[in-house]
Amino acid sequence: MTRKIVSTLSVALLFSLGTFAQAGTNAAASTTANPVVAAPNKVAIINIQAAIANSNEGQRDLEALQKKFEPKQIELKSLSDEVDNLKKQLAAQTDKLNDEERTKRVQVIDSKQKTLQRNLEDAQNDYQTQSNEIAQRIGTKVMQVLDNYAKENGYAMVIDVSTQQSPVLWAAQSVDITKPIIEAYNQKSGVPAPTPAATKPAGATGVTAPRRPASTLPSAPKPASSTTPK
Repeated sequence: MTRKIVSTLSVALLFSLGTFAQAGTNAAASTTANPVVAAPNKVAIINIQAAIANSNEGQRDLEALQKKFEPKQIELKSLSDEVDNLKKQLAAQTDKLNDEERTKRVQVIDSKQKTLQRNLEDAQNDYQTQSNEIAQRIGTKVMQVLDNYAKENGYAMVIDVSTQQSPVLWAAQSVDITKPIIEAYNQKSGVPAPTPAATKPAGATGVTAPRRPASTLPSAPKPASSTTPK
């Protein structure tokens, strides 16, 4: 995939929060020392994609998008099955067909397969675009919650670990603030939790990674070359 549900938020996110207090520029010449305010010194990690997708709002909107595409999934599955059946029929009867009939059947299969491939790509692109729009809309608000949470809790840095480009090789679970950010965002958004039947199973950190758009649609059809008559 592999595509990510958040294209603009799926790069390693590294930002500094808070300010460092400065001492006087010439303490040696000063008769009284300026008070030094303790600077934030804690570091945390977050899976920003999981935070977006597993928030109550994210689950609600992504489930709605999934249902919206169900008719298209059924349509693509039906066409895919039709192509597979035509290939099986051709393979079973190829010795009994003359060259003209065999060529006609191959052309029909190739035409339907191209239509399937085109419709599949269009559906995947459409789904990807709409899921990205949801992620960016919610992600902007999640970032506001993250900013407030980090400042209030004395974090100097928060690193996104939702992509393979993350520089983090290992981190203790205690520094993962994904779950508390989800909880803080749910409280701010006011969106109710999904029904138990729709709740996703918890992962290692208590949240799950967002689903990938490509997995919700049928696989791309195999090349038509296997149907070409000998």
